[in-house]
Amino acid sequence: MRRFVIMTVGKTHSGKTIFAKALEKRMPNSVAIDQDVQAEILSIFYPNLIPKEGTNTIKYALTQTIVDYTVEQTNCHIILSNSNRSYKAREKLLNYFKENNFICILVNFEVHDRILEERIKESHRDKTILRTMSFFEEVLIQQQKDAFLEKKNAPTEKEADYLFRIKSSGDFNIVISKITELLINT
Repeated sequence: MRRFVIMTVGKTHSGKTIFAKALEKRMPNSVAIDQDVQAEILSIFYPNLIPKEGTNTIKYALTQTIVDYTVEQTNCHIILSNSNRSYKAREKLLNYFKENNFICILVNFEVHDRILEERIKESHRDKTILRTMSFFEEVLIQQQKDAFLEKKNAPTEKEADYLFRIKSSGDFNIVISKITELLINT
């Protein structure tokens, strides 16, 4: 049996985590790996290990350890719920999964910024996962400043075996159904 990896791509509050949890419930033998969970664990239990500046290498290392374990020690499908907005980082991950014979799916969240701003205002999400910023509004502003890079780094059909796009929460169930159909038919 070939396994699937489903990688989310999107800005803060675009629905990646909600989507990953919903997909995990409908996709047998799968595990959702959410990098925000690793950030939360580190902020609660190991705050002194989190770098004050630069890349949060320990968060990435912890996530990679969980991914490696899942790839090497289980037969689970993987739902990787990260922003995955950098083409180079995404390419490296996709190559890793392809080398391990996974069927690769990208789910690109293309939710309009106005909707993201509304979601952030209504959000009760824990801000302890934020390291260099104090509010999710700041995260979105930074991501908006990176708009040029976003277009350059946008996922393409060439990167993975399948690419799905989500523009609103109404697309969640459609994409989840398409992915579960692929699982059944592969």
